[in-house]
Amino acid sequence: MHRGKGMKFVGDSRVPAERKPNIPKDYSEFPGKTEAFWPNFLLKEWLVGSVFLIGFLCLTVAHQPPLERLADPTDTGYIPLPDWYFLFLYQLLKYEFAAGPYTVIGAIIMPGLAFGALMLAPFLDRGPERRPTKRPVAVGMMLLGVAATIFLTWESVAQTDWEAKAEMGKIVEEVAIDTEAEGYKILEANTCLSCHGNNLAGGPAAPTLVGLDLTAEEIANIAKNGQGNMPSGIFKGTDEELQKLAEFVVNIGKEE
Repeated sequence: MHRGKGMKFVGDSRVPAERKPNIPKDYSEFPGKTEAFWPNFLLKEWLVGSVFLIGFLCLTVAHQPPLERLADPTDTGYIPLPDWYFLFLYQLLKYEFAAGPYTVIGAIIMPGLAFGALMLAPFLDRGPERRPTKRPVAVGMMLLGVAATIFLTWESVAQTDWEAKAEMGKIVEEVAIDTEAEGYKILEANTCLSCHGNNLAGGPAAPTLVGLDLTAEEIANIAKNGQGNMPSGIFKGTDEELQKLAEFVVNIGKEE
């Protein structure tokens, strides 16, 4: 076969001796409308991301996290609260159409439809326009999602008793409770633990019984006649049992 006969060259396979830099295309004809993705656009993204990351790290160093006491699975009075970015979903689950037997609708179906709509937004509005007024579908869906999130978050914050929440999660010194003591048994028999907790640390329905600055007589009077949210008549025991209960409570956290 002769040189070149039956062969067709479709390109130049030679490798250049000098490597030229990757120079982006000239977009000067379109000022302010477009730019090279690499490195111009990515460099701006990285710089902005770095500023936000450094700012976030400074906040984490300057402000200590709001830690609460250790989780107690026996404390039925504790009301858990999610982080702020999930408060809108927490509030949604309070409504009748998204709670109880309809929890699946509020926890899975409705958020799934919302995020699915955001994913479909580029396909629903494929126009080249960049002005919000020219893209009603995408802009409307985004505004609806943002407005719903802000409203539900605001409602959740307004309906939360933050003072009670701080009191529930307050870190206190752990005190060993003698659950075999007769006074503890009397507390348990009179349903006192349902509000004050098994560790007597209290909760949203009742204060702590640890380290009270009260006398045995004052504690006995409260147990019998009630105080604040605690009604009278809860204690059903005898006077002797009331005295043992009061002496047990007054010594909690004070014994050496």
